[in-house]
Amino acid sequence: MIRAVGLLSGGLDSTLAARVLMDQGIEVYAINFVTPFCNCTSKSAGCAAVETAIGQLGNIPLKRVALGEEYLAIVKAPLHGRGRGLNPCLDCRALKIMKAAEHMREIGASFLFTGEVLGQRPMSQHRRAMAIIDKHTGVGDLTLRPLSAMHFEPTMPEREGWVDRSKLLGIEGRSRKVQIALAKEKNIVDYPCPAGGCLLTDERFAEKLIDYFNHCETPSIRDMPLLKIGRHFRNTAGHKTIVGRDEREGLMMERLAPPAMHLYYPVNFGGPHILAQEPYSDAIRELFYKYGKVPGDGEASIEWVFEGEKKVCVL
Repeated sequence: MIRAVGLLSGGLDSTLAARVLMDQGIEVYAINFVTPFCNCTSKSAGCAAVETAIGQLGNIPLKRVALGEEYLAIVKAPLHGRGRGLNPCLDCRALKIMKAAEHMREIGASFLFTGEVLGQRPMSQHRRAMAIIDKHTGVGDLTLRPLSAMHFEPTMPEREGWVDRSKLLGIEGRSRKVQIALAKEKNIVDYPCPAGGCLLTDERFAEKLIDYFNHCETPSIRDMPLLKIGRHFRNTAGHKTIVGRDEREGLMMERLAPPAMHLYYPVNFGGPHILAQEPYSDAIRELFYKYGKVPGDGEASIEWVFEGEKKVCVL
C-alpha cells in the first residue's frame, strides 16, 4: 500500500485533501504543526480542530510538531518576505513541508500532500509562491496538492501511478462552495470557519513583536506567551511594563513572570497585575491608580515579587 504524509491543520481543505487520497486507497499519515503564534481553539490534548478532523478521517496516525526557536528566527528575518503583518507565510510553509519530508522518510512514505488551493490565500497560495516553496524545500516533485492538482503539471505520485490523477480536483480561488459540497458528499460535517488563526497577521500583536525584536538581543520562544497578554508599555529608558487586563491575565502573569522582572499586584483593592523591568516607582503607582480601583481612604497595599522574594508595600 502506498503511504503519504499530509499537513493537517484541522481546517476543511486539509481534511478534504486527506479524504480524497484515502478514497484512492492511500495510507495517510497526518502531521500537525503548532507555533507560538497559533490563535486557534485549543484543548489540553491539542488543537480541537485537528482532533475533530482525525476523528472524521477514521483516527489516522497523527504526529504533532511544535515549532520553536528555529521558527522564531524565520519570523525575525524571513528569506521570502512578509505579508501585511509579520507573517512569513512562504518561509513558514516551506519549513513545515521540510519537517513533513523528514517524517515522510522516517516512516517510509512515498510522498507528501497539502490542502492548498490555488488562489485561495494571497501570500502563499498563488502559482509563483507555490513554485518558490517547492524550489526552497527541494521536495516539490513529491508534494501533491490534491484539491488543485489539475492546475499543475503532474507530480511524481501522479506520473508513477501511485495516485490516479483523474480523481484529483481542479479547485481554484477563494470561494469554498466546491469544498463545502464535497465535504457534504464525504460526510465531513464538523470543520472550523476559514478565518486565519495566526497572530502574526494581527496588527497590534505585530507591533508588540517588533518592539520585542528591537529591544531583545537574544529572542527566545519562552518570551512569546507574555506578548499575547496585557497592555504593553515601554518608557524612555527602554524598560518594558505589562499591565494585566483581567483576572485570567493576572494569573498567567504570575505563572509566566521571568525571575528578572518585577511582579506587582493588589493586596486589599481591585486592580491589575503589573509586570515590569524596573523596580517600584511613581510610574508603577500611577498605573495602579489608572487601571485599578484604589480606595480613597485607608492604606492600599500591593505585593512586590522579585527573584522569588515577596514583600508588601504601601501604594
